[in-house]
Amino acid sequence: MKIAVLGAGVIGTTTAYYLAKAGHEVTVYDRQPGPALETSFANAGEISPGYSTPWAAPGIPLKAMKWLFMSHAPLILRPTLDPRLLPWMLSLLMNCTSAAYTRNKGRMLRVAGYSRECLIALREETGIAYDHRSQGTVQLFRTQTQLDHAGRDIEVLSADGVPFELLDRDGVARAEPALAAVRDSYVGGLRLPLDETGDCYLFTSALAKVAEGLGVRFRYGVSIARIEADGGAVSGVVTSEGRVTADHYVLALGSWSPVLGRAIGLRLPVYPVKGYSITADIVDEARAPVSTVLDETYKVALTRLGNRLRVGGMAEIGGYSTDLPPARRDTLEYVAGNLFPCGDLKTASYWSGLRPMTPDGTPIIGGTRYGNLSLNTGHGTLGWTMACGSARALSDQISGHQPDIDMGDLSIARY
Repeated sequence: MKIAVLGAGVIGTTTAYYLAKAGHEVTVYDRQPGPALETSFANAGEISPGYSTPWAAPGIPLKAMKWLFMSHAPLILRPTLDPRLLPWMLSLLMNCTSAAYTRNKGRMLRVAGYSRECLIALREETGIAYDHRSQGTVQLFRTQTQLDHAGRDIEVLSADGVPFELLDRDGVARAEPALAAVRDSYVGGLRLPLDETGDCYLFTSALAKVAEGLGVRFRYGVSIARIEADGGAVSGVVTSEGRVTADHYVLALGSWSPVLGRAIGLRLPVYPVKGYSITADIVDEARAPVSTVLDETYKVALTRLGNRLRVGGMAEIGGYSTDLPPARRDTLEYVAGNLFPCGDLKTASYWSGLRPMTPDGTPIIGGTRYGNLSLNTGHGTLGWTMACGSARALSDQISGHQPDIDMGDLSIARY
């Protein structure tokens, strides 16, 4: 089939790769001059199947109220007149139950675990390099309450067969030796040994070149104005280069997917949740992380990417702005200086991106009421983690093959 993929981030590019491997003629359209130049560009660098956890969880509403008044808040609400925000937040609150949390986390672990398998196979097959490490993730608990509440996640991890290690202070220091110098800052941690790290931008750029070798055409610098439908099928896509047609279409535009879907009556419960990162050169190896540490208090991840430190996190809800307030950088620098004072923060690059979040945390993968339109969007903070599995499963579905994972509860139909 002739397939048009809308979006050249990590989701769109991996989708194009697997579709090309399946023998399809694929063209990717993106407004940027290259791949992975928006949300995929400078994320936290985590490939964390074990930490695939929905934001909607029991106790989150109360925590959110407390977070809003923290000096270095992990959650920020900015005033907006967007009418889509209130329904999205109400839906998120409805998922803050124990039953919904268990169901949603199970879905996320299913996709993320499969994605890890696909990534390993892809890496072995292509040999691409992206500052990759396979040394696990440590979720760092600064308080005993956080450590005590880890039991809920441990139950789900155990049920899904995901390896983990519950660590005391000494165990944390063994996993991340640099943290021994600040051992009074934490009480313990949860280590997920199968988690990996890597530079999502480097990965996506390298994979795009591999995909081109398979015949994929990337049309960069092409804005997508709207999708057009006629009856039960998409009839074309209007772009800055004119109208394009294909046998099948994949919408993989992250936070912009609902904007395109709205014109043809698709109400996608995806909302942009802004994240921030700084990237600094490592100048003190002894104080640098080995892999990734996720600070549970501030919801900030600190990741080793080659000779660089990537510090990323926070969740800012306030529309489509990508501005860079100094206060958010202050939070990232505070956490980095507190745990891993190894980087040259004065010269660090500062970035923000819009994560496409669903209320239940699970991405939207699969077909729509239009027989020739599929979705691969809504991955939130876990696009890098879930990219390969989402793309492989969707490619199999489009190609008429049975996917390796159950996709029955991943499509837009669940809403």
